[in-house]
Amino acid sequence: QVQLVESGGGLVQAGGSLRLSCAGSGRTFSRYGVGWFRQAPGKDRDFVAAISWSGDNRYYADSVKGRFTISRDNAKNTVYLQMNNLKPEDTAVYYCACAISGGYDYWGQGTQVTVSS
Repeated sequence: QVQLVESGGGLVQAGGSLRLSCAGSGRTFSRYGVGWFRQAPGKDRDFVAAISWSGDNRYYADSVKGRFTISRDNAKNTVYLQMNNLKPEDTAVYYCACAISGGYDYWGQGTQVTVSS
C-alpha cells in the first residue's frame, strides 16, 4: 500500500510559477516510478510528466516540455513538479500516481491549479 498526498496548488497569473509536491508513504516509495497527471473540467485525465525511481529518466507531455520539470528527493519520499510560464490552459486538478505493478496503481487526491489570464 502506498499513500500519496499532493500539495502546492493554487491560483496564479499567466506567466507565473508553482511547485507541486507529491509526498509518498507506505511501501518503499523511492523504488517506484511516479507520474503527474491533470484533469481539466469536462476533459479526460491527461499525462503530464513522469520520473523513474532513480530520477535518471524523465518524460514530459509535449504541451509542457520546456516549462515543467519533474524531480524527486528519495530521502524525503517526495516528487516535485516545477511549473514555470504557466498558461490558462494549464488550469486543472493535478494528480500524482505511483507505478508499482506495471501501471499507475496508487493515486493521490489531487491539487487544484488555476491560472488566470
